[in-house]
Amino acid sequence: MKIAIASPPLPKSIDDCLYWTEKLVKEAAKKQVEIICFPESYIPGYPLTTFDPLERSFEKLKSALDKVCEIAAMYSLNVIMPMDWKLPAGLSNLAFVISSTGAVLGYQTKNQLDPTEDHLWVPGTERAIFEVNGVRFGITICHEGFRYPESVRWAARQGAKIVFHPHCAGSNIEGPKLTEWGNRDNPYYEKAMMMRALENTIYFASSNYSFIYPESASAIVAPDGTCTAHETYGSVGVIVSDIDLSFATGLLAKRYKSELYTGE
Repeated sequence: MKIAIASPPLPKSIDDCLYWTEKLVKEAAKKQVEIICFPESYIPGYPLTTFDPLERSFEKLKSALDKVCEIAAMYSLNVIMPMDWKLPAGLSNLAFVISSTGAVLGYQTKNQLDPTEDHLWVPGTERAIFEVNGVRFGITICHEGFRYPESVRWAARQGAKIVFHPHCAGSNIEGPKLTEWGNRDNPYYEKAMMMRALENTIYFASSNYSFIYPESASAIVAPDGTCTAHETYGSVGVIVSDIDLSFATGLLAKRYKSELYTGE
């Protein structure tokens, strides 16, 4: 399967989101990929500095989702689109899975919020497995994928060959200037991506914004921990990897003895 990870700029508006969505989906479609993933809370954009309730009205979000479905169908590409969305429990941080025909197949909520996000979103309570073109995959969103490896292991134990990981790590104002993916002096995020793949023997595909000062690069990591593709720090674009699913055995995840930890 050929997969793509998008690294768009932090959007200025929902219209800006949709502009970059179509541009990057079109670029991925030219490379004949089957699925593309965008960063966390991409519509209307992760609220790093301000939180605008008007940009998160149901009408605006629903209209944006409808447009993304049109884009997916136009380019015959499966799309993972992270959004803010109003569920019965409140405003949630989630990722929709949209088929290449423009149908919404389902969504995965962010269930483990970063402590700084408790005032922004209501955490979800369920995990989901998705299937596209016969390939099962899971989704874990930012903090829970970095800090709660159980979210990835659960998917691997349900037969996921890939876990997609929309996230947001960095700033356009200040921060480190990274030059080498996985360098020992980099923030821990890229090491965590490597571990989520290694400890479960699956692919881990992580999408970040193209910050001026990113704390991680969008990357696709193989089951042996090898980074098969990563974006250049600070660059807008799409990375693509033709992954060999026979390597994604889930061996280590399947050997996990859950009965040893039932006393928690």
